[in-house]
Amino acid sequence: QVQLVESGGGLVQPGESLRLSCAASGSIFSIYTMGWYRQAPGKQRELVATITSGRWTNYVDAVKGRFTISRDNAKNTVYLQMNSLKPEDTAVYYCNTVPPSPKYWGQGTQVTVSS
Repeated sequence: QVQLVESGGGLVQPGESLRLSCAASGSIFSIYTMGWYRQAPGKQRELVATITSGRWTNYVDAVKGRFTISRDNAKNTVYLQMNSLKPEDTAVYYCNTVPPSPKYWGQGTQVTVSS
């Protein structure tokens, strides 16, 4: 059974960068379309970035040009490079398949952008 573990979050100032990682156990990871989701306080969880097995990517408008999703299938890891962070990016970030599977939600990693 695949498990997903997110890491790399933290407290940063506006304009700074973070790189999130999502490590997957399980050899079938490489065939999945993967995504990074986020949930801000009081808001619904939203999909912000998607990457297919063929490395086609897509982003929600709010992060286009600032976030980059990538994957290393040899390491069973998905990354989210976040640049020019804004206070409105503050949220718990999760990775999961697209569409998401309830059994793959992990603890997430907290990203806080504040001066």
